[in-house]
Amino acid sequence: MGNDNNDDTIMRESDLGLFLDYYELTSGKADFDSIHNGKITESYFFRKVPSQLGSYAIFAGLEQVIKFVLNYRVSEDDLAWLARTSGNDFSEEFLAYLKNFRFSGDVYAVPEGTVIFPNEPVLIVTGPSIDVQLFETYILNVINFQTLVATKAARMVTAAAGKTVLEFGSRRAHGRDAALIGARAAHIGGCVGSALVLAGKKFGIPYVGTLPHKFIQERDSELEAFRDYAKSFPHNTILLIDTYDTIRGARNACIVGKELRSKGFDLKGVRIDSGDLLSLSKEVRKILDSEGFKDTKIYVSSDLDEYAIEELTKSNAPIDSYGVGTRLITGANYNSVSKTGEVSALGGVYKLVQVEKDGKPVPKMKLTNDIAKATLPGMNTVLRKSKDGLFVEDEIAPWGTKPGNDQLELLTKVVSGSRLQYAFPSVPAIKEYCTAQLASLPKDVLRITDPKPYTVRINKAITDLQTKIRTEILQSTSQ
Repeated sequence: MGNDNNDDTIMRESDLGLFLDYYELTSGKADFDSIHNGKITESYFFRKVPSQLGSYAIFAGLEQVIKFVLNYRVSEDDLAWLARTSGNDFSEEFLAYLKNFRFSGDVYAVPEGTVIFPNEPVLIVTGPSIDVQLFETYILNVINFQTLVATKAARMVTAAAGKTVLEFGSRRAHGRDAALIGARAAHIGGCVGSALVLAGKKFGIPYVGTLPHKFIQERDSELEAFRDYAKSFPHNTILLIDTYDTIRGARNACIVGKELRSKGFDLKGVRIDSGDLLSLSKEVRKILDSEGFKDTKIYVSSDLDEYAIEELTKSNAPIDSYGVGTRLITGANYNSVSKTGEVSALGGVYKLVQVEKDGKPVPKMKLTNDIAKATLPGMNTVLRKSKDGLFVEDEIAPWGTKPGNDQLELLTKVVSGSRLQYAFPSVPAIKEYCTAQLASLPKDVLRITDPKPYTVRINKAITDLQTKIRTEILQSTSQ
């Protein structure tokens, strides 16, 4: 029958000590053996925005990352398992290092909900080399995914042009945890509610929903199903009208709407989940208006993304709210209009940029034959310039560079010497901040199709340092 512990079928909080790639342990052991555990700095950044995600990204996932870093522990059970299964890879001394692990470094980051751009260091971790490396997998897993979903949500909200967007993605998410933190990221990006009830409990996100097709199919008639639902929820009746025939469903909804009015309530809305959403929404709006339900809202869903929403917006579809699922929660990098796309992932990376030698910082960079994968050396920051309430350009500059009069430094200290120095805002508060950030982006950068690239300038001191290090590396390898 297997192990009696049913929790072994899913990941638990106590398992997170092993949420890492094996090379993080093997390189850590090699550093430990060679007494090579000096202070280093690694930065999280992404090299490009995926082609179907426009010109910007929305930073998300910071709170989960910081709590992981500050609470990272490897349980005794996991240490015993490693000792049993890894052959002779790990000594008792190194396992004892893991057992007694406590992060002692610093973390800097931009606030969640900040609009960010390629190559900008938006999360910086400084500390002992072994420790900093152990966080790589979790940092990339959480920030890449939440940033991707938050960005996708922001684009859908932009495309909706003032109409509300709801997140319905939990059943299509790539795993249990993805459903929950995906709902969180979607709310940060602008979705006003989620179908996932747990997201309401965990993050204060309004949870929403109507009724399934199954509820209607179980009854002898659609009208009977509508009446049963309205009886239970007279104060919040939103009816799904496309189980059999959308037009007939709209007329049946009006019948129930009139019955609700006789009892002092009103028909709040109808939902269309299939078909030609443009033509159907127009026909349904005519029916509702002709029957006196001009305030009844039309909700739509059905494989929506920002491109489909933008098309409906441009066509003046009388739609009040969009429910988005699969193409939001999976970060689908796909244009449903042009039928083009690529990998659905944000390629954020976590790279070494600096080591400390004899008490002094020594910049490091990845040179590589692929210029696209080269890194910027040194611990750097991001300075943002604004004019007339709009963001103009960002500058990646050496750490400690004083911002100009029209610039703002984006990174702030989050952890200092293992102590939290930052008050995490609520998810709804992050959503409000993100909305303000998006409002500060030029409209041509926000465009869904063919957006204008935002200017990110690299400070000359960094490019000069790149040239110097590249020359030194090439000279050393040619000898």
